[in-house]
Amino acid sequence: MLDWLKNINKDYPEFWKDYLTKFETKPNKFVVISAETSGLNPDKDVILSLGAFSVIDDSIVIKENFETVLLQYKYLQDNGLSNEFIIESKMMKMPEPDALEALVNFIGNSILVGHHINFDVEILNAALERLDCGRLKNEALDVDMMYRKLTDINDKQFSLDDLCEIYKIPKSDRNSSSEDAYRIGLLFLKLKSRLGIK
Repeated sequence: MLDWLKNINKDYPEFWKDYLTKFETKPNKFVVISAETSGLNPDKDVILSLGAFSVIDDSIVIKENFETVLLQYKYLQDNGLSNEFIIESKMMKMPEPDALEALVNFIGNSILVGHHINFDVEILNAALERLDCGRLKNEALDVDMMYRKLTDINDKQFSLDDLCEIYKIPKSDRNSSSEDAYRIGLLFLKLKSRLGIK
């Protein structure tokens, strides 16, 4: 029996069961994702905001986007951090469970793309675990690793700003997950064509 089929019989939330069925078909798009977090420990830190765009046929589809601030008041309060970012942000705000469900519905079976994507996937998996879901099943591509493969550099990691500078992608004044996701998307399109990824 297929693994995903066994998992559907578990007592998962409905949206997760629906997500698992999407892997019966091959992905037809990439989704570029960026998560702003309270720190770098998936077990202790939380997601503060998420931004994502679809990439279809070598184009970033602006109208197919996802952007939200997660309402993490309790975490911030417990750790003595300011809620100013949440209060002042004009972006849509959602409690963590709603934001995760909306993101999972948005990404479906697509191939995820990010900058140091393994961290984003791990912190999303930690949050999904709190909702009694499984781990994300999507394939993932990392623009830093793609660049290092292209240039045959194995002993150095590149920041998003480093890579954007190399490829002359302008930095925005607006610092947000969506802005980062868009810049990652532009990088991905440049690297994808150079690496011959279809």
